[in-house]
Amino acid sequence: QVQLVESGGGLVQPGGSLRLSCAASGSIFSIGYMGWYRQAPGKQRELVADITSGGSTNYADSVKGRFSISRDDAKKTVYLQMNRLKPEDTAVYYCHLRATTGGIINRAYWGQGTQVTVSS
Repeated sequence: QVQLVESGGGLVQPGGSLRLSCAASGSIFSIGYMGWYRQAPGKQRELVADITSGGSTNYADSVKGRFSISRDDAKKTVYLQMNRLKPEDTAVYYCHLRATTGGIINRAYWGQGTQVTVSS
């Protein structure tokens, strides 16, 4: 059984910062891909940022220069540092990872989501 626990969401004023964390637990042999996605009301879920096991990162154009993704493999945790937040960043943020667990390679897991609201 693998669980992802997200934290760090909340209400912040425009221009502010938040740091999201997503910690994985359970019978995990290794973690490959890790990413953050978001879904705003009435919109489809979209990629925000992702990071490979080798440390290569990728960002949505809308967050480049403002957000930074990182990972700590020893802690099985992925982070999303969000700076200069805008009202359009308001959404539920989900972490996503692919891990080798129970002999299954590259199995996909999703977190439960954490709300980020940017408003004055």
